[in-house]
Amino acid sequence: MNPFVAAAGLLVGLTALPYLAFLTLYGLVRPDGSPADKRAAEPTVSIVLPTYDESGIVEGKLDDLLSLDYPMEKVELVVVDSSTDETPELVEAYFADREHPELNLIRETERRGLAPALNDAYAAADNEMVVKTDCDSYVADDALREAAANLADPDVAAVTGQNADVLGGSEVEAGYRGVQAHIQTLESQLDSTLIFHGPFSAFENEAIEAVHPTAPVDPDSLADDTELALKIRRGGDRVLFDPAIRYSEASHSEFGKRRLQKDRRGMGLIRLLAQHRDALGRYGNYGRVVLPFNWWFMVVSPWLVALDVIVATAAGVAVAGWAGLAVPAALAGFVWLGQKDLLGPGQAVYAVFDSQVSLLNGALELLRGEGDGTWEVDEELREAFD
Repeated sequence: MNPFVAAAGLLVGLTALPYLAFLTLYGLVRPDGSPADKRAAEPTVSIVLPTYDESGIVEGKLDDLLSLDYPMEKVELVVVDSSTDETPELVEAYFADREHPELNLIRETERRGLAPALNDAYAAADNEMVVKTDCDSYVADDALREAAANLADPDVAAVTGQNADVLGGSEVEAGYRGVQAHIQTLESQLDSTLIFHGPFSAFENEAIEAVHPTAPVDPDSLADDTELALKIRRGGDRVLFDPAIRYSEASHSEFGKRRLQKDRRGMGLIRLLAQHRDALGRYGNYGRVVLPFNWWFMVVSPWLVALDVIVATAAGVAVAGWAGLAVPAALAGFVWLGQKDLLGPGQAVYAVFDSQVSLLNGALELLRGEGDGTWEVDEELREAFD
């Protein structure tokens, strides 16, 4: 057998093995919904909303929050703002004639990044349950009640939900979020999930304070929600994913446009895993199963996928000469069709491949020492909220 063909087969098998093991475990466990002992609960809530130049969408976001099925007299809104436009004035005007929810507007004198802003907001949050959400997202009416029901379980201190509707119609992101929801549902059944999502994450205030009373998130963090959840799990409480908690956010399908959004997420998650590598093997199934799988998916697998492409191309050329270039040509066609949302049932496969590209890009950027805690405004995505 040609050595390139043998190497290609070995590499593809090695890359696929953990995913096959995951599918087998999923079939054995058959996870469904949240594993929390959910009970009706109505704690006081602090909603944390970071804003930066959100004048075109902030009022729509406030409408969304005030339409939640929850008694607004039990809610405070903590807005931490570093805008250069009229966003804070619009927020103040919106609440000028409203008694509830109570508004706590924190105006930053300079833009320091998302993590320091969130630390200030978390320190200012007074209520029992703290919910972090993003301005460019919508939250389902029952999200607060579903989150409170999860946190009523004494073993659970944080919960996140799923992107049930990708605004902008990106089948790529919808496919990936569907796969991710299955992964996180299984993780939560086994112990706890890793990734928490910015559009909606809920935490017990006491758990945040136990991490750190004033700075629970690393000021340079690029994965602030996940970092806080990971630290809470290391403190002894479970952190879960509940598919019944639903939110909506926008995303691109086009390959180039997705890179900034996805690569930054990948950078943050890879760096966070590296910072907490000592958690591997600890904290029950969280350290024995959940973290190792995420290490494979985010750190190891992207490099193997890139190597798979190189070796498979070499094998094709070795066997068929220049006709072997059909291998990268087929991959290019797969990518083109995927970013155009034209793969039908194959969109989920493309979405996973796309995530591997982002994670590889993120790793390369980290190796180059790039990345900071600020985030760029994507005006095209925000059109989905106008």
